[in-house]
Amino acid sequence: MSAPLPTPLLGIVADDFTGATDIAAMLAARGMRAVQTIGVPQPGETVEADAIVVALKSRTAPAAEAVAQSRAALAWLREAGCRQFFFKYCSTFDSTDEGNIGPVAEALLADLGAGFALACPAFPANNRSVYAGHLFVGTRLLNESGMENHPLTPMKDADLVRVLGRQTTAPVGLVPFMSVRQGAAAIRDAMTRLAEQGRRFAIVDAVGNEDLMAIGAAAASHALITGGSGVAMGLPENFRASGLLPARDDAMDLPAVAGHAAVLSGSCSRATLMQVGHARSLFPVLEIDPLANPNEDAMTQAALDWARPQLGERPVVIAASAPPERVAAIQQALGRETAGALIERTLARIAEGLVAFGVRRLVVAGGETSGAVVSRLGAKRLRIGHEIAPGVPWTLAEGTGPTLKLALKSGNFGGPAFFAEAFETA
Repeated sequence: MSAPLPTPLLGIVADDFTGATDIAAMLAARGMRAVQTIGVPQPGETVEADAIVVALKSRTAPAAEAVAQSRAALAWLREAGCRQFFFKYCSTFDSTDEGNIGPVAEALLADLGAGFALACPAFPANNRSVYAGHLFVGTRLLNESGMENHPLTPMKDADLVRVLGRQTTAPVGLVPFMSVRQGAAAIRDAMTRLAEQGRRFAIVDAVGNEDLMAIGAAAASHALITGGSGVAMGLPENFRASGLLPARDDAMDLPAVAGHAAVLSGSCSRATLMQVGHARSLFPVLEIDPLANPNEDAMTQAALDWARPQLGERPVVIAASAPPERVAAIQQALGRETAGALIERTLARIAEGLVAFGVRRLVVAGGETSGAVVSRLGAKRLRIGHEIAPGVPWTLAEGTGPTLKLALKSGNFGGPAFFAEAFETA
């Protein structure tokens, strides 16, 4: 008889595809075999991993739809045997006053029969920190970082206690930095006091990795944890200390994949705009302009006609990224939702064409774009490999036909030379 599959330990519900690879990379780097599923797997489907990340496309969905998708993911993860659960959202707390972070977190907490969960989006490796309940991007408050101009989820308030409080039915507390720096026991005591006061959620301050490790230790017995990938940093050690997770040094190993390379960029973040600009001096770059040509078929065909003769030793870059004023003009001309959907569909179809041309290593920038591309390519699972930059690993796609390596990059992640660095490590 064959040996039974190991029971997964940690189940993660992620609200977008790049965020899912982000947290999976965090766990894999700390010795957990991590697999990302594309959407909720079928009932009875098994996944061999220590951590399973269910990647949803729910960040900008209507709140009721996001809640329904997230509850379905949680139900599958519970059936799979996971012992602890995590709701992963962006380290910039992307949301609106109507949701989706608060409504989803409340629904998951209720389904688990739990009374309290922490919320911590801090990710110091990518310059996200939380102090006095306020989210900073580098040295700037969130609402002064450029996120206030985000085309889908503009963040105009850095006070996360206030933001989350507007989305939930119970008051939100704060575990201040002074308690966090005293260590896991002090954090645990602070959270207990807040729960006794009727708080169902608490923003937890964190400015360094040592804070995240202490928060993880303090939450070892929590049914649900919510936050960015940073706060998952301390969770593998909890499982290891309890004897459930063996020591591993091969959790991130993936096979080499030969073939052409390409970048598809739909993100309009400052970081991605810098990366596209840097790539112009290194690689062939084509910019798609839906304002000049808002026809999906024509844009797709033009991009593929341009790309085919360019494919060779160097990657090609196809970008629909644009600065805020250009995004505003496109949205005004085409409609906000129509413009976003048009770009996502076009880039996904281009990805399909590039794979047909022999592209086997593909970097995709932007959460919504990544979701559209992975779905179009038919990937069912992503096995997580080594990181290119903090929060962005290479992955091996399963279920796509030809073997593909994909890197799904959150718009805000990576340095200016990220695209070049990605293919140096593939």
